[in-house]
Amino acid sequence: MTPTPPTATASRWLRSGPARPEAAARLICFPHAGGSASYFGRWAEHLPGYEVHAVCYPGRAARLTEPPPTDLPALAADVAAELERLADRPLVLLGHSMGAVVAYETARLLEGRGVPVRHLYASGARAPQLARPDDGQDTSAMDDDAIADALLALGGTDAALLADPDFRELVLPYVCADFRMFDRYVHRPEPLLGCPVTAIAGDADPQVDAGHAAAWSAVTSGPFRHHTVPGGHFYLADRPPFGPLTAEVPGAD
Repeated sequence: MTPTPPTATASRWLRSGPARPEAAARLICFPHAGGSASYFGRWAEHLPGYEVHAVCYPGRAARLTEPPPTDLPALAADVAAELERLADRPLVLLGHSMGAVVAYETARLLEGRGVPVRHLYASGARAPQLARPDDGQDTSAMDDDAIADALLALGGTDAALLADPDFRELVLPYVCADFRMFDRYVHRPEPLLGCPVTAIAGDADPQVDAGHAAAWSAVTSGPFRHHTVPGGHFYLADRPPFGPLTAEVPGAD
């Protein structure tokens, strides 16, 4: 009997766009700290050459009743296990901010299991060996309000929403859990990735300068590219990086 190839069936780990059996690759999007899969909700409309999936972290949206993740490598391991069933076509991983590091750790696990990763896109993120900002902030010593203020400073959440007590009660637990999880992350220099890596960062990002982004070249033995684009830390809210992604899969625009 011929094995049935993996399909884009419903999953608590993935919010999937339209099934596209003709697509050349699957694009897996990893949200930022405090983010959810809905951040990439309309990307499939602009990338018809991909079958688009966004990772659903526990503790928010449809998984609100689950505890938020506390260990980044363990989170990556859970996502990698889910993605193995989608490996009948090339996997392209894209993560933004904290999501870039989760995508990176996921890519390392996939490659270690013999699952090819076609490309890793690191958006708005310091290279993992530089993941902690050098501004002296330590989220373990910050209360929830201080973490919310730090997120607002990056432009990640509307100030009016965070000013709403009901919204804060719902959202702050997983926002703060993500920040603290990321702060505990410790990078291991090996193994190197074998896939190409592209780093993309806004020219006005207060957290990620050109050097922080260029340092992603050290995590792969494969080709590396670095793009600087207009905008701040959340440049992709207004200018998603469809151009580089389209270049990866011709005909995806």
